[in-house]
Amino acid sequence: MAGKSYRAALVTGATSGIGEAFAHLLPRDTDLLLTGRDADRLARLAAALAYDGRRIETLVADLATMEGIETVTAAAEAFGIDLLINNAGLGRFGRVIDNDLAFEQAMVQVNVVAPLVLTRMLLPGMLARAKADGRRAGVIIVASVVGFGPIPYVATYAATKAFDLYLAAGLAAEMADEPVDVLALCPGTTETRFFERAGMPRQRRAHSPDRVAREGLEALGHRHVHVVGALNAVVTLVMRRIPMRMLTWCATKAMAWRRMA
Repeated sequence: MAGKSYRAALVTGATSGIGEAFAHLLPRDTDLLLTGRDADRLARLAAALAYDGRRIETLVADLATMEGIETVTAAAEAFGIDLLINNAGLGRFGRVIDNDLAFEQAMVQVNVVAPLVLTRMLLPGMLARAKADGRRAGVIIVASVVGFGPIPYVATYAATKAFDLYLAAGLAAEMADEPVDVLALCPGTTETRFFERAGMPRQRRAHSPDRVAREGLEALGHRHVHVVGALNAVVTLVMRRIPMRMLTWCATKAMAWRRMA
């Protein structure tokens, strides 16, 4: 965070994993608006992060609903944020045809609609405050390594993360002359509750949420897309260079093996 100073940040999906790590890593003089679906976890996190003079607010909201998205938008605008961290996400392991349709729709709502609406609705105010104060605002959209290609057995999840990746990259180009930095943060396997919730077997090699969040904060303002880990960077480079048919075949084999694990 050297050289960066944000007055107020919104972190979605703050109750665990990468979102919780972001909340812990932001400087003590950054006020926090923390959202999630678990009131008890939010309360414990707010208590752990409370410092004299620091403003911390928590908001229980379900980003799978438009009501939840609108509630968070209104709260963030009133809070006066200059850093938006779109971290909340849902995933499900399995064939699309076998997965519950309502959950597939919720995945799109949380992973695609929520970051789009929050960014679109909050960015004008963030820019106005940045210009008035002579500062820079920031937007982080947490995408994923799987967003670089079609991945069977997490097909919808991968598609939503591809949206996040390209939304952030395109927005960064559009905002090149504005006082805001935009980043697509692309972690690979991370030690979070995602695997348990998604019904996916865990991998042995995983990055810590702290590393993912730290690299995201360090990369913001220096690049538009950041892939966490050298091996993941190589994987995404290969994914972008081989034909889609071959990529899908390789991914099918890899994910089918994991399905049997």
